[in-house]
Amino acid sequence: MPHALAFAVEIATTVLAVAGMGYFLAALVAAWVFLRQRRRRSADFAPGVSVLKSLKGVDPGMLEAFRSHCTQSYAGKYELLFGVSSLDDPAAAVVEQLKREFPERAIQLVVCQERLGTNGKVSTLVQLARHATHDYVLINDSDITVSPCYLERVMACFGLSSVGLVTALYRGRAHGTLPSRLEALGIATDFQAGVLLSKMLEGGLHYGLGSTLAVRRDALDSAGGLQGLVNCLADDYEMGARVAKAGYRVELGAEVVETSVPAYDWEGFVDHQLRWFRTVRDARPAGYAGLIFTHGLAWALLNVVASGLSPVSFWILSMSLFLRFGLAMTVGAEVLGDRQVLAHLWLLPVRDVVAMGLWVAGFAGNTIVWRGERFVLKDGKLIKAS
Repeated sequence: MPHALAFAVEIATTVLAVAGMGYFLAALVAAWVFLRQRRRRSADFAPGVSVLKSLKGVDPGMLEAFRSHCTQSYAGKYELLFGVSSLDDPAAAVVEQLKREFPERAIQLVVCQERLGTNGKVSTLVQLARHATHDYVLINDSDITVSPCYLERVMACFGLSSVGLVTALYRGRAHGTLPSRLEALGIATDFQAGVLLSKMLEGGLHYGLGSTLAVRRDALDSAGGLQGLVNCLADDYEMGARVAKAGYRVELGAEVVETSVPAYDWEGFVDHQLRWFRTVRDARPAGYAGLIFTHGLAWALLNVVASGLSPVSFWILSMSLFLRFGLAMTVGAEVLGDRQVLAHLWLLPVRDVVAMGLWVAGFAGNTIVWRGERFVLKDGKLIKAS
């Protein structure tokens, strides 16, 4: 009986490792397709746009991120609206400093005291939108740093009348700690690769990414508006999904932005990763189960142990390493332009083993921790944990 169980584990890990190699190959193809199709659209279309940012506390590099939004080479008009729940929030002082540095920019700090649902970020965005003066709204996170051509390239995508929402890929900038480096590495080499593969397999994107959510007002209204997202955790995903369901196209722009990854300790890292995994599981349960095939390198390592260090298992491991590292360099370095990927590449096996463990843990419950508060996630809605 023990021999039969060991043989079954060896077969299972072999199959999963080989399937993982297939996934790496498919993701490589998706990255190559994106690179061939990626193009800078004409900047002739430059409508007015209101940039909305919901703030709570000060993130690493936040002022630098804000400054990057003030130095845009954009032909159209744009305004920056920042929302805080109270002027006592330290983020308010950062916005005031920004206003002093860029007096020529239309910058507004809005106190958003209403709590319209369990998602405090969306509650703030609903209140900010009331002050927006343009027909296009762009939402991104407080720690997003952009290039001077960001607005020009994102808004040019709306030159096609069928486009209702534009989103963007992103890379992570790690800060010091090992968990921070592991998360940034995962963003560049795993998550964004999955986005590109889903785009290729599904004939386009049907969801949004929080790094950039640029949307036409009429498309947003047709999708139920921001008000309909006040109890959703995955508000970025859900906004894109609702816009697509309303009959508009979701476009993945050529621009890549940068998010700041905090200097997590291990507890903060695990909380953040479990929040992400359980969000994906709730939004796309079949897709979450399918993530079993994305952990090819971890399965290959387990296969070496399960097979008793057999020559075949080492061949599978070497092929998995080759494909995994090739995918990491193609997506991370070439598609995203992430300069940290090569320096941290040696951490990739560690990152992948940790990620598989967290993926398994993602099945074990619906509780998440978000900005220090504990919630239960059910059918895409956040319920405050008692």
